[in-house]
Amino acid sequence: MSIKSEILKVSSESNPNSLAGAIAAVVKEGREAEVQAIGAGAVNQAVKAVAIARGYVAPYGMDLVCVPGFKKLELDDGIRTAMVLIVGRR
Repeated sequence: MSIKSEILKVSSESNPNSLAGAIAAVVKEGREAEVQAIGAGAVNQAVKAVAIARGYVAPYGMDLVCVPGFKKLELDDGIRTAMVLIVGRR
């Protein structure tokens, strides 16, 4: 059985608290969040958001697991490599 994942795109200007809320909402629905970030600033915001999201789901008796990886994305300016964080329930 395949779990449908929700793609969340992050920039260096993303608010980590808002992103954490989105991650928590996806995980509470029983799905995985695929957090995509290109560039050091975006990766920084993504990692902060995952840490904050752990606090958001903890009162529901949940913990998160995060699996990092890379993915090639085709954008308007060509192919870029994104850092991808797959976040789900432990």
